[in-house]
Amino acid sequence: MKIASWNVNSLNVRLPHLLEWLKIGNPDVLVLQETKLEDHKFPQAEIEAAGYRVAFDGQKTYNGVAILSRQDIADVQKGIPGFADEQKRALAATVGGVRIIDLYVVNGQAVGSEKYDYKLRWLEAVTDWVRDELTRHPQLVVLGDFNIAPDERDVHDAALWNDDSILTSTAERAALKRLLALGLFDSFRLHSEEAGHFSWWDYRMGGFRRNLGLRIDLVLVSEALKARTKASGIEREPRTWERPSDHAPVWIEIE
Repeated sequence: MKIASWNVNSLNVRLPHLLEWLKIGNPDVLVLQETKLEDHKFPQAEIEAAGYRVAFDGQKTYNGVAILSRQDIADVQKGIPGFADEQKRALAATVGGVRIIDLYVVNGQAVGSEKYDYKLRWLEAVTDWVRDELTRHPQLVVLGDFNIAPDERDVHDAALWNDDSILTSTAERAALKRLLALGLFDSFRLHSEEAGHFSWWDYRMGGFRRNLGLRIDLVLVSEALKARTKASGIEREPRTWERPSDHAPVWIEIE
């Protein structure tokens, strides 16, 4: 099973890219973030015509998450249970016996801001949710745009992206570590320890051309899936297309 994640940064704009990558990448499951569409405007017919079932939860202009699957999608959960939040950032479902949790983690704006505090509260709620999910679904994949670069290998300039910077601050990385400590593993690091592999590049200053990026799109797998995760990667090609998302798809293959 190939499971992938992609922050498309507006599905209205990027639908042709999505349909093309479904053919090229051929994922069995693809989760999306930042669809930025109300549910009645979601392109369900086009996606189903490409051979995928879909579950989605969206809103106008901001956020929005979706799960696409070649197999049936069951037990859909919209939002974080028990966490009052109008933002559409979390979606879960079961596909082929694997529990999938799609996250669009809060950006946080700036360290010390109200949005930063909200990010940390949101991550705490996610951790509680995932802890509960693991008790019922040992085969679990948590993936999406985490808006956190796990360590210095995952940033193009560690002096710029430091302990006091948004996306790399001490508190954000500690929150990610608490999530991992539940029994999850960063699948990319199961297969590569190298620095300099990124999934997001700023549109400004030739970010992609100069490889000034961050690895903030993650696929976390449970202990039950760790040994079965045979490959992982970052698909850079869609970032070269006309009017691309600023993120690239990331993926794993589970036997």
